[in-house]
Amino acid sequence: MTLNLTRRMMIALAGFTILSCAVSASVAQEKKTIALVQINQQALFFNQMNEGAQKAADAAGVKLVIFNSNNEPTAQNSAIETYIQEKVSGLAVVAIDVNGLMPAVKQAADAGIPVVAIDAILPAGPQKAQIGVDNATAGADMGKFFLDYVKTNMAGKAKIGVVGALNSYIQNVRQEGFEKTIKGTDGIEIAGVVDGQNVQDNALSAAENLITANPDLTAIYATGEPALMGAIAAVQSQGKQDTIKVFGWDLTAEAIAGIDAGFVAAVIQQDPSAMGAAAVDALQKVAAGQAVDQNISVPITIVTKANVDPYRAVFK
Repeated sequence: MTLNLTRRMMIALAGFTILSCAVSASVAQEKKTIALVQINQQALFFNQMNEGAQKAADAAGVKLVIFNSNNEPTAQNSAIETYIQEKVSGLAVVAIDVNGLMPAVKQAADAGIPVVAIDAILPAGPQKAQIGVDNATAGADMGKFFLDYVKTNMAGKAKIGVVGALNSYIQNVRQEGFEKTIKGTDGIEIAGVVDGQNVQDNALSAAENLITANPDLTAIYATGEPALMGAIAAVQSQGKQDTIKVFGWDLTAEAIAGIDAGFVAAVIQQDPSAMGAAAVDALQKVAAGQAVDQNISVPITIVTKANVDPYRAVFK
């Protein structure tokens, strides 16, 4: 009788173990995966976005995978196609080529995978939300700040060149918003645009060429972090800190040092961490059948010597 009881206990225990394993496997299968298709991992801006998305994913109990396209538009399309095959539960995309990415976005939507866009504005399509700043308005705001600065600090006259990234839709929007605002203003001469290709070393070379070609240049507008970093390095390498003022996007430790030194006049600071978190949150709501705003706005701040102090701890 003792043997039979022992056997019954062993069978029951084995059954419980099998059931537990099955439940564990089911829970593992139910854990959702969100994919973030990123532009690059060189820029601090994108790394902060990744960190915000990761924190939100951890809090929500979902898995986050991040694809680094290294500035290659076609790599983003291929990544989305792969994630569709892997049946991820949601996609967040930071597009390089907003038009070229749309077939892949539509393919994801057709497969029942919700898509949200971060920063770069996608054309009308099946994406559930657009997350980021109003780049055209922010560019125009920097243009207004620049005009006021020139009037107050530069005797109303300036010759300005732009260090852009012509392969980046979003940076072209920032450039256009800025240029439209300052164009035709008395005392303002626009020297032209050089292409930093959203790569810091390229932006450095482009900015140095801009300065060399325009020895009377007095200002530079940089449309993104790599462009700003390149412009700052170029001003320093050319010894132009006393004659050229830099205006740009996305703070770094080097930008703050430039503000302290006086030759970086103003930098538009976004909140990339909040963008990444908002993308994960939006995808979670969509998955739960909840409605999300089509445009989820994240505010900007124009950082100058007057208000830079709170950012120092972030960019040590």
